[in-house]
Amino acid sequence: MPVEGGKSDMERIGLFSEMEYISIGDKYVSLFNRPFNETASKNRQMLPGGSKEMSNLQPGYFDPRFVRIFEGEGYINLNQVRRRHMMEEAKKNLSKAFLPSSGDKKPCGLGSYYGTIGGPVPSFSAQSKPREKYQAPGKNLYTNPGKKGTGYGYANITIGKQLPHSVDFYDAPKVNYKTENETHRRLIKGSPFKLNLYPREYFDNNPYSSEKPLPPIHKAEKKETVAVPFKPSSPGKKAGGMKAGTFDPYPSHSSDPYVVKLAQHISSKGDKIFHPPSGPKSRPITSIMTLNVKRALNMKNYKTSSVQSY
Repeated sequence: MPVEGGKSDMERIGLFSEMEYISIGDKYVSLFNRPFNETASKNRQMLPGGSKEMSNLQPGYFDPRFVRIFEGEGYINLNQVRRRHMMEEAKKNLSKAFLPSSGDKKPCGLGSYYGTIGGPVPSFSAQSKPREKYQAPGKNLYTNPGKKGTGYGYANITIGKQLPHSVDFYDAPKVNYKTENETHRRLIKGSPFKLNLYPREYFDNNPYSSEKPLPPIHKAEKKETVAVPFKPSSPGKKAGGMKAGTFDPYPSHSSDPYVVKLAQHISSKGDKIFHPPSGPKSRPITSIMTLNVKRALNMKNYKTSSVQSY
């Protein structure tokens, strides 16, 4: 849009034309359905021949022909090369090889300098150095040995002298209290003063207290028990198959014929068994809540009636 200065928005921004819209009219494609690389599915792609595995055959290499590193070269003997090198090194020697006058000397034990170049060292000699005459020091201070014990129950252990034992009567406090009590009672004249007009409370602290003398205690009479144990007149009888151990004699045998007893025939009506008549049988009944719902809600008012009315 033009503004007061006369320039449009595009001229003011500095663009020659408005940016084009590339995706106008395209169908919407979800992000989940879009391929990861769109160009990989269009036009022809580079088709490699597949990976080759390393093997002893020619297809395992990049070159079509196996190329040798040392091709057309002669055979070299390593032993011969080593000998030539040793001969060249021997020419560098100015004279013959050094040979010692005698063989190596082996040491004959620890502390021996046999076979060494320098020989014995005087500072490591085993000879003793001259020393001054030994003078014994003076005698130590002689004291009595320490006394054993911890101090509890042991005598003559402390620095000072042991305290002398003083004899003391065992029940001296008890005897002194008794003598003081006797002298105190001897000085008392008469009984202690008691006032009979001491004010009393309206109710006694102990409701069960009484000034009346108590009746004598009734002692329960003890029945004398017989110390002689009970002994039956005769020992118990043992059952031996003849009922000798029972209290009653064996009952007499009554002969009864083995006949099945038949039920008595009922002839009169009054002797028949009473069978009550069958009561009223139950049938399906609608509940009170269902009746109330049908009364409050029917085909005429089911559209206008609210839920709260019933």
